[in-house]
Amino acid sequence: MREWTKEEKYRYLHDPQELLPLYEKIKKSEYRQIFHNQAVTGLMNDPNGFVWHDNKWHLFYQWCPWGAVHGLKHWYHIVSTDLVTWKNLGLCLIPDHGNGYDNKGVYSGSAMPIDDKIYLYYTGNHRDEDWTRHAYTCLARLSKDGWCEKYPLPLFGENPDYTEHQRDPKIIKREGSDIYYLMIGAKTKDNRGCALIYSSDDLQRGWNFVGELKVPGFENFGDMWECPSIEHIGGKDVLIFCPQHFTLPGRGNIRNHNGYILGTMDWDNLTFYPDGQFHVLDFGFDSYAAACANNTLDSDKAILIAWMGLPDAAYPTDEEDWSGCLTLPRELTVRGRRLIQRPLPELKKLRDERLDTDVNEYGTFRLPRAAEIEIDCRGGVHDIRIFSDERSNGGILISCNEDQTLISVDRSGMKTRFNTDDGERLERPLENGLSHLRIFIDSSSVEIFVNDGDAVFTSRVFPTEGEHFCSVTGDSFTKMWSMKRAVKEQFLV
Repeated sequence: MREWTKEEKYRYLHDPQELLPLYEKIKKSEYRQIFHNQAVTGLMNDPNGFVWHDNKWHLFYQWCPWGAVHGLKHWYHIVSTDLVTWKNLGLCLIPDHGNGYDNKGVYSGSAMPIDDKIYLYYTGNHRDEDWTRHAYTCLARLSKDGWCEKYPLPLFGENPDYTEHQRDPKIIKREGSDIYYLMIGAKTKDNRGCALIYSSDDLQRGWNFVGELKVPGFENFGDMWECPSIEHIGGKDVLIFCPQHFTLPGRGNIRNHNGYILGTMDWDNLTFYPDGQFHVLDFGFDSYAAACANNTLDSDKAILIAWMGLPDAAYPTDEEDWSGCLTLPRELTVRGRRLIQRPLPELKKLRDERLDTDVNEYGTFRLPRAAEIEIDCRGGVHDIRIFSDERSNGGILISCNEDQTLISVDRSGMKTRFNTDDGERLERPLENGLSHLRIFIDSSSVEIFVNDGDAVFTSRVFPTEGEHFCSVTGDSFTKMWSMKRAVKEQFLV
């Protein structure tokens, strides 16, 4: 793996044309995605500022242009009218090239559309001459014509009563009032993860620290919380966040999680009262930093997109100087004490040709480069292999135990193995057996939706020559479609 110097990681982009040779190399990769958003070059991670505004969806993401390294972060801007096909608009927020408040990175944040503008809240990552880090909560304003203007001063600096790990502001408007809140992920000086709350009646100024969010029963739950937010879905409040540096049952050795707690938010007392336990949002190997859209059109549902990756993980395309993509958008609803995640109905527009799933003499059928597979499992499915060879060897194994109370995904059969220290088999309990699978396969990813959104497994995968077959063992009915391209592959910075 390449070792990056500090100068290489934090190199400023002065002329976008400097990236053209890198793009020309990267676009030839066999692992470039067909229907998932991915970076033009370099590294993509957290989705930011997901909003509906001016009759289209706006989404930004963290982007380090020079290679697969968490270095100098920018915000890249994409838009869609249907959340299916996307258009790249290019850079929106760029780090200050001097000694400004974001001179070493425009870190994650959120957005709020008001009138004809979108207000962008982000963490400015600043390093002083001694390379000491300071976090600032900053604001920019995006006009309808695409002009993005940063405010000259930050809204506020880091709280001295906590460590320098304070980031990822989420803008929230309190229902029925003129009060806005900013929720900041943080780490206490005694190594507890938490969220800090600031409030104002003006989006642009007058922000005051209100206090630390209290979540009874979760006072010692990870040593840092990233990307915290509170969403209101179907009459329930949902605390979504990424607690770090501990393990969970069934999650192997993965130590950075993305999950949620259902409950009730009491803003007057800064307390989120849980109605149940912490639930993992995605049970796969590679999902983090989920973002829900602000200003969605239906209060009974939310739309979620996440980064298909993990902090500190390495991927095979790192050697090609690019890494990361975003998940497909998902529709969130509440059922009982859980969130249900379904692929958006509009994603059926991506279906191209209905393909034959008749098996060969080895019981397998060939996968296209990009596909959607639906499997009716009610007849009794024992296991499914995807990305196997023609004889059904290797690949990713999706299987249930005998009484169908547990589903697991095992990727140890792939020839290209990575991040194996995190574990190669993940599992999730099933309450009512296995009835349905909907699987989205792209050039280097798989998203497995179980039982109409009851659970999701998202993983990066890097098949080699010959690892392009699928087999289904048991009595089932399988349908498969090839998929259309959702994002034009183009050099636009």
